[in-house]
Amino acid sequence: MEIRLKNLSKIFIDKTKKETRAVDDFNINFASEKLTGLLGPSGCGKSTMLFLIAGLHEPTYGRIFFGDDDVTRLSPDKRGIGLVFQNYALYPHMTVKQNIMFPLENMQVSRKQALEETKKIAELVGIGTMLERKPAQLSGGQQQRVAIARALVKKPRVLLLDEPLSNLDARLRLQMREEIKRIQRETGITTIFVTHDQEEAMSISDEIVIMNFGKEMQKGTPQDIYLNPDNLFVAKFLGNPPINVFVGEIKKNHLYFQDKKIFKKKAPDGKYYVGIRPEDFRVATDEEGVVVSTDNMEVTGRDTTIHFMANDQRVRALVESDTIMGKKEVVLTVKEDRIHLFDMETELHLDNYLKLNEKEIEEAKELNRHLKELEEAHSQRKAREALASEEAEMEERRKARQAKREEKRAKRRAAKEKGDE
Repeated sequence: MEIRLKNLSKIFIDKTKKETRAVDDFNINFASEKLTGLLGPSGCGKSTMLFLIAGLHEPTYGRIFFGDDDVTRLSPDKRGIGLVFQNYALYPHMTVKQNIMFPLENMQVSRKQALEETKKIAELVGIGTMLERKPAQLSGGQQQRVAIARALVKKPRVLLLDEPLSNLDARLRLQMREEIKRIQRETGITTIFVTHDQEEAMSISDEIVIMNFGKEMQKGTPQDIYLNPDNLFVAKFLGNPPINVFVGEIKKNHLYFQDKKIFKKKAPDGKYYVGIRPEDFRVATDEEGVVVSTDNMEVTGRDTTIHFMANDQRVRALVESDTIMGKKEVVLTVKEDRIHLFDMETELHLDNYLKLNEKEIEEAKELNRHLKELEEAHSQRKAREALASEEAEMEERRKARQAKREEKRAKRRAAKEKGDE
């Protein structure tokens, strides 16, 4: 079941009449029978997007299609979706079996068929021996399996997962990632998975859609996006440790850094944001590169991270430990195709920038300015919220100290009155 979004937007209006575009003019296709990850920072609009597809939010404008069916105005129960929330939303007084059967009972499926379907789906998700337990008797991972089974038992056209692993510990997260991918492949259901965790998205998704302030920043396979980011935001967002970014200049097909020629790079002359991932550095033998000291490094077994400065910017290089053993200085180089150049006004990857005409370049500049304004406003709001939280905490501490002082005074008065008697 392919999902198509056409010009989809959701605008929230607060009490002061201020508009927030949580989803901004989205046009995208989610491939049939694939698992697509919606990825982005907190507040980028990914959960709003999921709720629009589910029918929990009504779009301000735009259309939603499941295959050829326009479901924009349909209620959630008529869209044929299975939805799994972050907090599982299980009924605590019901057994696992009853929780899974619940949607079938609402669909008035016969009890015999409902039991058969429940047992079948429970075996699929690995909880076939736990049907008589209550949710309180299950681990977090087991509860999540029940929530997925309940979503799948009614055979939905689409499975929607809203940060389903965020409440699990690291070991269970890894296990459930593998389980979700297995279940999706075995059922072949079109699945959309919302997460802010890039490792989760890259490990289980067939495709990823990266969002920022309601806009699509890039869509593609995880590896393609990682190796070929469309813009500086995507390059910075993906990768751990993060990509190194600094200002460099291209002169005669060489990258210059602080007027020093360091790497070969075929590109038009000019200044650019330069992005190099730490793992793309390698120790050179007879090639040109940048000479760095090994005084500041972190050895983590097979790999070593070397830290050095570039234009007041700290740069990380991740290299194999045995290539620098016993060396006080090394020459680092990078493959030419792993040096990413970004236009400084649009922040588009140079390869994409060079394909634009003048009108498209101006539109890209305007979009980048708009996103920067939103980012600044978001940072200011977060700073105000942090300050308000800190002030509230200080006020609480002040009240607590005042209460203790009052309590001590009351005890002294009581002791004095008792002595006077």
